[in-house]
Amino acid sequence: MKIKCVLIDDEPLAIKVLQNYFTNFTDFEVIATFNNSLEALDFINSTAVDAVFLDINMPMMTGFELISLIESKTKVIITTAFREFAAESYDLDVLDYLVKPIPLPRFIKCINKITTEYNLKNNIKVETTKGDSHIFIKVDKKMMKINIEEILFVEGMKEYIKVVTPDKTYITHKSLTSLSEELPADKFLRIHKSYVIALNKVKSIEGNRVQIQSYNIPIGRNYSKDVKNKILE
Repeated sequence: MKIKCVLIDDEPLAIKVLQNYFTNFTDFEVIATFNNSLEALDFINSTAVDAVFLDINMPMMTGFELISLIESKTKVIITTAFREFAAESYDLDVLDYLVKPIPLPRFIKCINKITTEYNLKNNIKVETTKGDSHIFIKVDKKMMKINIEEILFVEGMKEYIKVVTPDKTYITHKSLTSLSEELPADKFLRIHKSYVIALNKVKSIEGNRVQIQSYNIPIGRNYSKDVKNKILE
């Protein structure tokens, strides 16, 4: 079942940007867009909607006024060019506050929030010990969803990284440090300046190398003690 979203903004370009972002996330569906608050309110109160992306400065009725009239427990995400309304918005129990222009990485964090709330509401259990069960990386202009449990290791290659899973290898323009911060620290370990490995995928360790499936991965001299303590504990 897809997470149903509604976009409300009086700027067609702002709606277009969000629609383009949503094409990367197959678990989500934009079921309607509006540039009129009254029409949007009628739709939201008569239709099953999981999340509403709402601009504050709307004609006829502001975004805040619309929020107060929504009858369901639909999650609301504010999209605005103004930072100063953030405190007021959280008093209205909005899920997130996105400042235009909305960067894609920030949008992805919002998507993860919505997914978590949706899973809780619908009693969908996601097995993970920390954070999200997946990450998104950009491959060939498309955001790819990768389950964390499938990752064997990540290799840094100057300006790019290689994410290796049993079935596929993904290459993306990102730093190894940046991606490692998205992975659970209790499941992944940096063993070399160019490698982060999944601890539960280690088959053996010999000398200054660990084996994961058919891959022999070097252990950096500065990481050796920590690696052996973590793997052999």
